[in-house]
Amino acid sequence: MQLPTNSLQQIHFAEFDLDLATCELRTDGLKIDLQGQPFQILLALLERPGQLVTREDLKNRLWPSDTLVDLDHSLNRAVTRLREALQDPAYHPRCAATPPRPG
Repeated sequence: MQLPTNSLQQIHFAEFDLDLATCELRTDGLKIDLQGQPFQILLALLERPGQLVTREDLKNRLWPSDTLVDLDHSLNRAVTRLREALQDPAYHPRCAATPPRPG
């Protein structure tokens, strides 16, 4: 995975550009629809390039502590939507690898 390069408002990773001011993800100038939980997961990953971001880390970022949620289902669904937006299949990830157990 190529580590992201950051400016104050832009993050570049792989072939993508993320504009933090507008919350827009682009590749080759085309806007990619990514919002809500998948967007927050992407930000969490980009904030810690090359480091493990655990399911617990993501749970704490996405849901208030008093929220009851089916963590596995909800998180898996959000990660799947992120992978679809990035065209980053789990079986051959370029941007977001999911290690067994901790990740």
